[in-house]
Formats: sequence, structure tokens, C-alpha cells
Amino acid sequence: MIEWVYLPGGVRALDARLAAAGLLDPAMEEAGRATAQVVHTRFPGSRVLLLAGGGANGGDALVAARHLAALGHPVRVLAAPARHPLARLNRRRLAAFGLRPEPLTPQAVTRRARETDVLVDGLLGTGFTPPLRPPLGEVVAAVNAAPGEGVQVVAIDLPSGLDATRADAPDESVRADLTVTLTGLKTALLFGPAAHRAGEVLLAPLRVPPPWLAEHALAARHNDAEVGARLPVRFADAHKGTAGRVWVVGGHPGTVGAAALAGLGALRAGAGLVTVHSEAEVPLVTPELMVRRHADLGAALEEARQAGPPDAVCLGMGLGPRAEALARQVLAWNVPTVLDADALQPGLAGAGHAACVWTPHPGEAARLLGVGTADVTRDPLAAVRTLQEHFGGAVVLKGGPSVVAHAGGLSVSRGGHPGMASAGMGDTLSGVVAALLGQGLTAADAAVAGVRLHARAGERAGERYGYGLIATDVSGELGAAWLDLRSAAGEGMVI
Repeated sequence: MIEWVYLPGGVRALDARLAAAGLLDPAMEEAGRATAQVVHTRFPGSRVLLLAGGGANGGDALVAARHLAALGHPVRVLAAPARHPLARLNRRRLAAFGLRPEPLTPQAVTRRARETDVLVDGLLGTGFTPPLRPPLGEVVAAVNAAPGEGVQVVAIDLPSGLDATRADAPDESVRADLTVTLTGLKTALLFGPAAHRAGEVLLAPLRVPPPWLAEHALAARHNDAEVGARLPVRFADAHKGTAGRVWVVGGHPGTVGAAALAGLGALRAGAGLVTVHSEAEVPLVTPELMVRRHADLGAALEEARQAGPPDAVCLGMGLGPRAEALARQVLAWNVPTVLDADALQPGLAGAGHAACVWTPHPGEAARLLGVGTADVTRDPLAAVRTLQEHFGGAVVLKGGPSVVAHAGGLSVSRGGHPGMASAGMGDTLSGVVAALLGQGLTAADAAVAGVRLHARAGERAGERYGYGLIATDVSGELGAAWLDLRSAAGEGMVI
């Protein structure tokens, strides 16, 4: 199942559509019930304090209070004056159920938290934009003090005080142990440091027509079955010439390892023939990797292309100051190309084509866009979308998680391992994506599938080696990761 990612505007549009169809009240009832069920399952028999703001998020909390009481939990509710019509309606329903909310104040939160096991944050939803206005700042501070009393904090949709569209986390925002997000994911739940405020994130999908979900979403997060179905398979009579010829163009004195790692990644991702073209002596990381050293790299590449063009090129890792000129030369060939590291130059905007994949990390993305790195990390989805508009093809903004932009939309990757935060991982990823291009995938499919394949290999390497991973650990797990993804799709490796 695709998990969708929403901006506040998309949530508002979806709510308006539900309201027009008479489905908004049932959707709020379902959201509150789902929240209550999570609390009941995770914290059976717990004493629950629910904080309800005046908007739709507060309405969800009021519904959750009613269902938790029906499940036998001791329940208290602190509520702000209801502004949203459904919040007012559910306040009346709660009163009819025998529960009357107390006024929401910082002092009440502190007092009631002392006799509470679980505190449910239903103060603010996706429509909030920082900063907090008094007295909500003091209420949030009281919520954040509650874990000192042994209280678990559960947020509805996203922790109050966060901007749903941004990855940064204001000091005045709730620190949750668990977030039950409704309908779809939000930017703040995917990227740190905002995501660190959410704790564990559980998605509670509501019964909304799937076309509506897709229409109003900003991005998608695909499951392993969907990604695995994109991976190429081989016919039983395949040979090295049909599995893709990949050239890696990179490496100069002092940085030759980067090109070697890209080549190894391409081999492990199924490329039939991989050649590293470099101006320096490249270490032989495996005997299957062919290495060609050239005094004049540009002339040598053109001569080699005339003899037999590659199916894909991986360009830029450790290439040095000549990277932009060589990138222009290779892009003119119009063959599938991955551009990384030194080949990621602002001057190449508009020089790409549909079969390009650009793979910047946030610092490189900032250079391409002419902004600060913090501007990229604050809103990665906007940054990668702008890059794709300027450079074409597909763009992978590397990170935790990575994001892929292509002409058809945005995709947020799953998984990976924190041990992958080490040198050479991006070089390996570029080789993986190039191998998939060389096996016939489109730029979009190669980027989406390559990122998840690389991440799954990192997960496997983490299970095997622990924390401090190196790039060759991940390369060594690519074959098993490929099998994992194909198996998730219910498909084999060979036709």
C-alpha cells in the first residue's frame, strides 16, 4: 500500500471534499476511534489525560476520549473552547456520555499529569504555523514536563507546536513518545529534527476513496512490494552483454576510491560489465571491475564511445575540477547518466535530459540552488522538487530518508540504517542507480528502486555488522537485498 505525504493545503482540500460528501463527521469519528485503539492496545488499563484544542485536532481528541472511556480507561479531558463545528458537536456527545471537560490551563495539565499514565496531545493540527501564542506555550511546556512523572505522551496527527511542512523543530513543541498520524504522513514526521519530536510514528489510514488520497497528496512512500516489482529480472539465457554495460567516470589523485566504490556498487546491482575510466590509478576493489587510466579523459571517452557506447554512465565521484566539462560531454551523448559529487554543478542546469539522475546530498543541493544547506534540510521536499524543475530527469536528494523527484511526482524512501552515515555510501548508491539504468529502467524507476535497494542493503549490513558500517559492507548485501524486494513483490529473479 502506498503511504501518502501531505501538506496542510492538501489536508484542507481533502477535508473540504469529505465535508461536501457528508463524510467529515464519520472521518473524525474514525480518527478518534483509531487513536483510542492505539492507546488501549499499547497501554492497557492506563489512566488517560486528553488535551483538546479548539480545532479539528481537538475534535479528534474528544472522540478518542469517548472511545477510551467505553473501553474502560479512567479518562480526564482538558479542553479549550471549541471553534470547529465538529469539535463543538463532539464536546456535546462527550457530555452526553457523562464526561465533561475541564478548562485547559498549564496549571491543570501539571496537576492532572500527576495522576495520569498516558497524556494524549490533541492541541494543534496540520494547520498550525509557529510560533505558539500564550497560553499554549506554557501548556506545551507542562506537557513536556509530564514524562518526568512517568507519563507517556501520545500525539494525534503530529506533535503540537510543529509546522507540518518543515523539518525543523521549535523549542516550543511537544516531545511525543508516539504519534498516531491520520490519513497520511507529513513532512515534519519524516525528517529530523522535527521527526525526533514525534517518537514512534503509526499511520492510521482512514476510509477515504483512494483517488482522493492520491489527488491531494504531495508525495508517496512506496512499500517494498511496489519497489520490488520495479526491479528488472533476467531471462534464463541472459549474458553479460544483455545485463548492461556501465561506465564509471571519476577519480583523480587522492579520491580514486570513490570511483572504485561506484563501480563495485554497479556490479553488485547486476550490471554485466563495469569499466572505471579515470585519470588516476584506481584501486582494484574486485577483479571483475575493469579499470582504464587515461592521460586525456575526454578524448579517451569519445574514442571508447565510438567503439561501443555504454548502456549507462556514472559520472563525477572524485573527478575534480574537470567534472563540469566532462559532464557536458557525456550529457550530449543522450545516454542514461547518473551525475554525482563533482559533476553536480550549477552551470549544468538545463543541460540534462529525461534519462539523467542527479544525486546530491544536502550540501551539494544547496550549492546547485544557490541557498544555504539549512534551507534544503528545512524543507527537503520543496528543495528536491525545485532541483528537478531546474535540472530535469530525476533527482535523488540523499539523506535519512532520501527523496526522489521526477516528472511524475515525489517519492520518499523507506528504511536504511544510521550506520550508513559514512564516506562512500553515496558513491555506492550512484553505482547502483547506474546499474539499474543500464538494465533498462527509466530514470524515475531507477532512482526510486535504487534508493530503496541501497537502503535495504544497509539494513542488512546493520543486522550483520552493527553500527559502524562502511560502503563495501553495503555493497556486499545488495544481492540479498534484491532478493528481499523481489520476494516482497511475490516475484522471482529469472523469467
